[in-house]
Amino acid sequence: MATKPNRLLRYLSVPVRDDLRSKMVFLGGPRQVGKTTLALSLLQADGPRHPGYLNWDDPHVRPGLLRGDLPGGEDVLVLDEIHKFPRWRNLVKGLYDTQGDRVALLVTGSARLDHYRKGGDSLQGRYHHYRLHPFSLNELVADPSPKDLEALLQFGGFPEPLLAGNVRTWRRWQRERLVRVVHDDLRDLENVRQVALVELLVEALPSRVGSPLSIRSLSEDLQVAHQTVERWLSILENLYVCFRIPPFGAPRIRAVKKENKLYLWDWSQVPDKGPRFENLVACQLLKYCHHQEDTEGHRMELRFLRDTDRREVDFVVMRDGAPLFAVECKSGEKSLNPAIPYFRERTPIPRFHQVHLGEQDRLTGGVRILPFRTFCRELELP
Repeated sequence: MATKPNRLLRYLSVPVRDDLRSKMVFLGGPRQVGKTTLALSLLQADGPRHPGYLNWDDPHVRPGLLRGDLPGGEDVLVLDEIHKFPRWRNLVKGLYDTQGDRVALLVTGSARLDHYRKGGDSLQGRYHHYRLHPFSLNELVADPSPKDLEALLQFGGFPEPLLAGNVRTWRRWQRERLVRVVHDDLRDLENVRQVALVELLVEALPSRVGSPLSIRSLSEDLQVAHQTVERWLSILENLYVCFRIPPFGAPRIRAVKKENKLYLWDWSQVPDKGPRFENLVACQLLKYCHHQEDTEGHRMELRFLRDTDRREVDFVVMRDGAPLFAVECKSGEKSLNPAIPYFRERTPIPRFHQVHLGEQDRLTGGVRILPFRTFCRELELP
């Protein structure tokens, strides 16, 4: 079992607390990633019975919120899952405009709060938006060991299965989460009639990780229209089930333009070790990108590098329109990917890294081949 992290202080705790002094904060992220735990820690609460925690799913809470009645004597109020109310933005805007001078509002939800804007006036300028990610290596423990990385790779970064550290708990959690996301969240947020087919789509995604995503192949397998699969994938992205990254182009290479690659927020679902490690690295880099956007205001992008001759490097991280570095993933301590020196000569990417699960750290052809643990530590990834 991995070393247990601090259950209360997540990597976003301090910036969220600081921003609540001046604006509302919207905190999104996958179901069961730890949003409620983080919110309750800001309330200094032992559990969800705290008067400052208001969950829209609680039928006793809804009438008071609709009337604009908020608990007194609280510095911070948490509004959880309120995005399930169709006119939630108008409701939150009214609460903030009338009572925001006496109480800070933290709005949390297991869907993209920047997407579900079902009617209502704009809240532009009234809030900061954060996305909470699963545990990553540096957040899990200050000085991670190979066993910590092994546990993270096996059980994923979601707190419950990771901290339990056993396969039985992981299997049960996986099954229960799938039911909640596909049935409960789809029912509450989207008008999808063919829920059984969406469940089949979710089950088909782990085997597609790391390869160019073919919507056509998925539509043929599910026997539904191309546009339907595209819509379902967009819904699953909004529910933090998966994410897609586009290709990186440069003038001196014949880069692919239309292909995307798909990854899961829970990499432990990926059956094979190589693609699972690649998915873990994708999640770590996306966490870095979102952290830079949400705390520093940079415009970040995560892409991949592939040309028409099928040379490929797994990831390119961009900031404010310029490439920062590229990362290639190998589960074993292998020789340098020959695509790296090829792209190094023909693209403006300043740094290339090749990361692996082993212990060797060496320089080959001016490119660092290093353990993933070392990579995360030296780049101070969140």
